[in-house]
Amino acid sequence: MTLNDIYLKPGEWFFGGANTKVRTTLGSCIAFTFWHRERQAGGMCHYMLPDRARLTANGQSLDGRYANEALTLIDSAITKQGGRIRDYQIKIFGGASMFVVRNDRDQVSTRNIATAWQLAEHYRLSVSAHDLGGSVYRQLIFDINSGDVFMKKGVAAPTFQYPEIG
Repeated sequence: MTLNDIYLKPGEWFFGGANTKVRTTLGSCIAFTFWHRERQAGGMCHYMLPDRARLTANGQSLDGRYANEALTLIDSAITKQGGRIRDYQIKIFGGASMFVVRNDRDQVSTRNIATAWQLAEHYRLSVSAHDLGGSVYRQLIFDINSGDVFMKKGVAAPTFQYPEIG
């Protein structure tokens, strides 16, 4: 029995059968995992941004770098196999604040997390586990045989204080 080992870069996604492990590393990006016990099928998407500023109508293909498009791609793959996305076990990870910005609302990580929950509601997904936010990267290994997701978190960088001037 051959084990497939897939590594997802930002914007990539995978859907397939048993004997597969899918790995990725997340900062402010988000990963959704999808697993179905009876079908022994599952997948993962790794999106970078909540949405595309503008989707053109000139035949532009879907892009997994954007949250809504990544879930559309996974949903299409599941539908092709005769399934429904809402019948899968869902886990969500990522959304770390990797950089300090003035307004927390404007951080990509904050927007990515909000979008993840909006998409879960839109698709009527039942999220069985999640680990979101914080300020460290995450490394994930998703085992499609068991549905288990193994996560290792990075170590927080020391905070730098600027000296007062004046």
